[in-house]
Amino acid sequence: MNRLEEFNQHRPFLFSIAYRMLGSVVDAEDMVQETFLRWQQVAEDTVQSAKAYLSSIITRLCIDHLRSARVQREQYVGPWLPEPILTEQMPDPAKTVELVDTLSTAFLVLLETLSPLERAVFLLREVFDYDYDEIGQIVDKSPTNCRQIVRRAKQHLTSRRPRFEVSLHSREQMTEKFLQACNVGDLQGLIGLLAEDITLWSDGGGQVTAALKPLHGSVKVAKFLLAIRSKKLANYVSRIAKVNDQPGIINYIGVRVGATLQYHFHSVMTFDFKDERIQSVFIVVNPDKLKQLADSNIKCQLAQPH
Repeated sequence: MNRLEEFNQHRPFLFSIAYRMLGSVVDAEDMVQETFLRWQQVAEDTVQSAKAYLSSIITRLCIDHLRSARVQREQYVGPWLPEPILTEQMPDPAKTVELVDTLSTAFLVLLETLSPLERAVFLLREVFDYDYDEIGQIVDKSPTNCRQIVRRAKQHLTSRRPRFEVSLHSREQMTEKFLQACNVGDLQGLIGLLAEDITLWSDGGGQVTAALKPLHGSVKVAKFLLAIRSKKLANYVSRIAKVNDQPGIINYIGVRVGATLQYHFHSVMTFDFKDERIQSVFIVVNPDKLKQLADSNIKCQLAQPH
């Protein structure tokens, strides 16, 4: 096996680390490419384990990248949300670790509350099952220190989002009912699906119209969603899709070119669920974060516009 083949063997795993660290497909791919360049430069006989060496390099690169990106995140216009991945027809980075919940938008948003170092140590331990000695070597901390970091991170995350299990079947059903209520303008039906203390985040990145602050409360959120729907063009189509390995909704806008309609990505919606209700709605409208979906050439069957 040559160096390129050996690297490609670990590429999905490296991407899975970088995407969870950064919440960006583009940035994660950049980190993977930079890891490959460094991999080419190291002497082969100095590497005992390719996987350990590569994961160490990409983790350090991601920590450095997050530290440099902090100012940009703080200056971001409106709420920042991770870049969505359409996982139904794309290679799934989660399959390396078989923990699909750690790809969810809600989980990635929660990771934003941790420092870059905390995020790296927490992910390496809790998601990728590294032992503390390995983690300590990667982040240049003692195993005892890493253990303390993980404990604090878990306490912090749990206090912000206690875990309530909702089955995949229930999530899919609620997503279908949510889309149906939006399509027909059923305000009471929509309110009934939402938790009373629901929060909606909308990420337009300052490039397109979006709510600049999170919206709270079932009535306010439901009215906002239906107002958006009522203002859309007639050539507006939605479909349920697997986004970040969770039930989500992709919205398209049809643009007439001559005698035909060409559909373009408009937005992606994902959800967090609790107690058989929708607890959070995440809407990504920022065109920069939808570009990789548009460029992926994923074919889909679109229903007739509602």
